[in-house]
Amino acid sequence: MITTDPSSRLQDLVSRAFLPILLFVVIACSSFKSVGRRPSDRAEDVEAMQLRCDITGYAQNFLGLRYRYAGVTPKTGFDCSGFTSYILREFNLKVSSCSSTQSRQGNRISLDEVLPGDLVFFGRRGRIQHVAMVVEKTAEGIMCVHSTCSRGIIVENISTSKYWKPKILFARDIISGQTAG
Repeated sequence: MITTDPSSRLQDLVSRAFLPILLFVVIACSSFKSVGRRPSDRAEDVEAMQLRCDITGYAQNFLGLRYRYAGVTPKTGFDCSGFTSYILREFNLKVSSCSSTQSRQGNRISLDEVLPGDLVFFGRRGRIQHVAMVVEKTAEGIMCVHSTCSRGIIVENISTSKYWKPKILFARDIISGQTAG
């Protein structure tokens, strides 16, 4: 006769439930590699991080779509801020379609703390000229998806770009304030 101790059955059940949760966290985290994180850096729960990954994954569905000045729909094409606002609105996140207004929305964050879905602003002498959405931050730099005049919607490393790197001004978190419980 086999007897099972109720505490060992509970431990087995917890172990079986823990493994899929652990696997999910590992997979979610592997899609966004963090570099140099400190305890004071921004923390996101699994659900918020999944939303961020869903947003950036959706944004990448538009790769190759042409640039269009003042464009705000996939039917006609996008300009940079039309693209970021369209993507965020698809997830019920309110954001202006104007890059200079977007640059004042949400919370300003350090480039060292960017997460997927955060916005990076570019310009000269403090004047906003462009916006891009962070896809991931790796040891190699910050990968962004954005609508560019010359190449349409692309993903590129802005940290190593000779064109974009000198124009980086700052980043903003538009997502956290609108999804916080």
